Amino acid sequence: MTETAFRPVPHSHEHVDAETGTERSRDFLALMRRRRSIRQFSTRPVPLELIENAIATAGTAPSGANQQPWTFVVVTDPDVKARIRDAAEQEEKLLYERRATQEYLDAIEPIGTDWHKPHITDAPYVIAVFEQPWSYDENGEKHKHYYVRESVGIAVGFLLASLHAAGLAALTHSPAPMGFMSKILERPENERPLLLIPVGYPTDEATVPELTKKPFDDIATFV
Repeated sequence: MTETAFRPVPHSHEHVDAETGTERSRDFLALMRRRRSIRQFSTRPVPLELIENAIATAGTAPSGANQQPWTFVVVTDPDVKARIRDAAEQEEKLLYERRATQEYLDAIEPIGTDWHKPHITDAPYVIAVFEQPWSYDENGEKHKHYYVRESVGIAVGFLLASLHAAGLAALTHSPAPMGFMSKILERPENERPLLLIPVGYPTDEATVPELTKKPFDDIATFV
């Protein structure tokens, strides 16, 4: 658990000049503008260290009360991935055929998705992201976590950026409901499934939908 006493320590900050900072920010922007969600994954092996480093990067994210309410479960076992895919496709088929409103189906039509999810079994790795609404201390006492969804969302952003920087492709997938993930991966009761993220290299024939991002002036206001 997080220590309750406030114990300040010196902060070590890397000071850079404005020119260097601007160059870095432009390079990072250019890098992230090339990131796309991929659904066609190659079977090409991915060094495990790339996955470990990305998760370690996610673990540096800020979180409410520094409670770090996240768990990243890395799945490589083909049989487990097959079970996850089967369960996800069952839920997604119901979503597309019965549960979803026409408004929702119209909204995702430009993405070109359906209930078939081959990326779950094709990708060398599937990272299952769980959020922790609470935890137990060494005495078995239950402790509430704060700003859980916000904290895990920030960590996932770090994760995706790190994967992309390493030359990997990823897809954020959230089949609903997702309770099957807890059962298949045998997670404890204080963890709730949030995302499935297949990770690997894209195939040479991979395609992405033709999409555009909002102009800068539509997403930022300076006061």
